[in-house]
Amino acid sequence: MNTKQLEQAADTERLFFALWPRSELRGRLAAWARQVAGRGRAMRRENLHLTLAFLGDTDAARLPEIKSLAAEVRFDPIRLPLDRAGYWKHNRIIWCGASAEPQALTALVADLRARLTTAGVRYDPKPFVSHVTLVRNAARLPEAPAWIPLVWEAGDFALVGSARIQGRVTYAVMQRFPAAAG
Repeated sequence: MNTKQLEQAADTERLFFALWPRSELRGRLAAWARQVAGRGRAMRRENLHLTLAFLGDTDAARLPEIKSLAAEVRFDPIRLPLDRAGYWKHNRIIWCGASAEPQALTALVADLRARLTTAGVRYDPKPFVSHVTLVRNAARLPEAPAWIPLVWEAGDFALVGSARIQGRVTYAVMQRFPAAAG
């Protein structure tokens, strides 16, 4: 890394907002990913998540503002049935998700993205498709995946930082933002 890259790295944070599963659910997802990975690369247990908005490299000076706007997002707890698995050939991933988006999740994403837009915070504008990436570089989804539907009870969302450490992508939850009291 040259001096300019080091300075840029210190001035930016690679960020995204996500639903971050609790330990038990993360363990079940990781076990299933290992079972179906084949020659693909199962996602590491500690990196499993559902991205709400990917900000990418973001000016570190904006971090307090980004946390503040996220704290203003109001949403109900989310009950997300992970009741289907699929394979996207274009990026070679096996994923799981919901056959129907819960309204609370759709509302959370819309509110969060609207606040980011209003504040002039850049994020990937691709349409939201809720999914958890389980396997990368997969050849296909197994013929008869041993998928057991799970239910994700999400009572918060997280701002997450991403870094490459010793050649591995590592995620760190920077702050959690709770749902409105039920």
